[in-house]
Amino acid sequence: MNSIIKLDDLWMGRPRSIATALLESDGHRTIVDPGPGSTLETLRQGLRSRSISVSDLDAVLLTHIHLDHAGATGALVGENPRLAVYVHTNGAPHMIDPSKLLASAQRLWPNDLQRLFGETLPVPAENLHIVEGGETLTLGSRQVEVVYTPGHASHHVSYFDKAEGVAFVGDTAGVRIEGNAFAMPATPPPDIDLGIWDTSFAAILERKPARLFLTHFGYSDNPSEHILHFRERLHRWATLTAEILRTAASDSAAMDAFMAATYAEISEHLPADEADHYAFSAGLNLSFLGLARYLRKRASVAS
Repeated sequence: MNSIIKLDDLWMGRPRSIATALLESDGHRTIVDPGPGSTLETLRQGLRSRSISVSDLDAVLLTHIHLDHAGATGALVGENPRLAVYVHTNGAPHMIDPSKLLASAQRLWPNDLQRLFGETLPVPAENLHIVEGGETLTLGSRQVEVVYTPGHASHHVSYFDKAEGVAFVGDTAGVRIEGNAFAMPATPPPDIDLGIWDTSFAAILERKPARLFLTHFGYSDNPSEHILHFRERLHRWATLTAEILRTAASDSAAMDAFMAATYAEISEHLPADEADHYAFSAGLNLSFLGLARYLRKRASVAS
């Protein structure tokens, strides 16, 4: 029997912030994006509620290596040394040695890194299964296609369960908290790229999934409409950032202007508590930093 179960990792005690998918098929158990080290105990509890322990897991599929998606992986392998971890070739070195990943995260969260993400342990190289896109994974009787979907990160992949019609897209389709129609960008530094992101949208849509599974958070049941609206907002926020960078007196003023404008837009679509939840889950300030870095890098190359 095949099943897909959504587990809520209750990041920072908040429901509907980080989702882990549990895929069961003929006794084979896989999880997609286990979340950060700070939610590991919640993940264990979610598994236990289904009479599963970490030692019962067979595989971890990582859409990408950002700490909110992959930070708990090393600890899981420590508990279950036979665990197979699937990760894109560009992300694999940072799973083996997360020091650069952690240094980058420390710059973004200088005071809150441990509180937000907990401990991030290395993954032994022998546990890693390198993917580049184009592979088909056999997980029990389940066939899962791996597709390279960069844009949010250069090492991002998505996983397509052909039989179920579900695409596990990580952050490629942004943040859309289940129960709401609003989809918004998450564009943290260092390597977002809107040009190649567009090719990833096409790669998802050409496979005609019936549903998207978003790490932030849950299912989206109309993929083509979701991606159409998300892509439009992503590019519009980039245009907004470019205009702000042209006119703001300083980087801090630019950040304030972006936060004010985007939060006002979110609030047009959502009640106050949900607007706050979106801004928290997506890291609205980080979205400005990522877009600003992308635009400046592109301008530097052009000149």
